[in-house]
Amino acid sequence: MAVTLTQAQNMLQRYLTAEQEVLEGRTVSFGGRTLGMADLDEIRVGRQEWERKVNRLSGGGSAGYKLATFE
Repeated sequence: MAVTLTQAQNMLQRYLTAEQEVLEGRTVSFGGRTLGMADLDEIRVGRQEWERKVNRLSGGGSAGYKLATFE
């Protein structure tokens, strides 16, 4: 099943919220686990993954180069 842009945005928001709460010293329950400061790197990796997916699904994931034609 393909992930929609809305689903990717929702997941990104969950990771952003989790990251913020952990940085504020709280623990969060995420995916059946309780995460804290020791898990911050894992949360950030997840956030970055969902940022890439949102970017790609919203059309911002270009190849990083352009084709120029000179006539």
